Amino acid sequence: MSMNTRTKRVSPRPFGTRTIFADAIPGFRFASPWTIFVSSLREDGGSRPRLTERQICLGNETYVCDRLRLRTVFVILAVALLSSAAAQTHAQGNYEIQVYGADTVAPRSTMLELHSNFTAEGHPAMDGVAATNHAEHETVEITQGINDWSEVGFYIFTSEQSGLGMQWVGDHIRPRVRVPEKWRWPVGVSLSMEFGYQRAEFSPDTWTWEIRPIVDKTAGRWYFAVNPALERTWHGPDVKQGIGFAPAAKISYDFTKKITGGFEYYADYGSITSIASLRDQQQQLFPAIDLNVSPDWEINFGAGIGPTAATDHWIVKAIIGRHFNWGRKG
Repeated sequence: MSMNTRTKRVSPRPFGTRTIFADAIPGFRFASPWTIFVSSLREDGGSRPRLTERQICLGNETYVCDRLRLRTVFVILAVALLSSAAAQTHAQGNYEIQVYGADTVAPRSTMLELHSNFTAEGHPAMDGVAATNHAEHETVEITQGINDWSEVGFYIFTSEQSGLGMQWVGDHIRPRVRVPEKWRWPVGVSLSMEFGYQRAEFSPDTWTWEIRPIVDKTAGRWYFAVNPALERTWHGPDVKQGIGFAPAAKISYDFTKKITGGFEYYADYGSITSIASLRDQQQQLFPAIDLNVSPDWEINFGAGIGPTAATDHWIVKAIIGRHFNWGRKG
């Protein structure tokens, strides 16, 4: 799976914070200020039944429509998660080493990124899977903004090393939704789901799936992000091994307006029902730098160490991204 830092976001002011699925779960008794207001609306001075949010949506109330659509997407992803069963420790990929922020790409714009990762000290080939040692992984990521709370990303994974040349590894697709800024939550929240194929020569688990909750926060010059991802194998040796837990996190500090430094942490603890021993866990720590040269560019690079036996021990990574705006000017 991708070990996935988006451009930082300025977190909106606290307002109406509540559980993501609160309004979508029958019988949940939390009432936000907006829900109270909507439920109090009546026609003819209160002689007719109260209007529901769906009725208001049919009346083209955009804010309520957005809430209903986003709530439906969150519930569908939650059901997919709860109904899944399978994936333990995956073969290490190192194709996209990135901690996600909660922001999504703006509508009518595209983000094009190149992820370049070189494993200076990795693992040899084994059981028919190519070595990671001295492998250069290049990943192209194309993300298209759909609206102000959703995007779709597409990945092309490649690998190059001595004796194999440049090889196509596989492709993934990643839809993502977020809590819109106009909701004014105190933290950024989004949810991504990634599904795709990778060739057996590079991963024994050829079809995999991931759901990644994302929470981030900006506090002055500090930035924090956590990605407690859950993974599943659809085809491969890990199909019957349970849901895997692969968290990632980032903490960084703006030293200047253009230079941000911090640490990124990536791990794969194995099955959530049977956490792997420390030796068999994948854990990596990357001191990393972000260069904020322009709103149109994303530049991140770092060097990571893997202290456990199951982890590639030394990796150098870089991300170069460019925003393209297709909206009309003027």
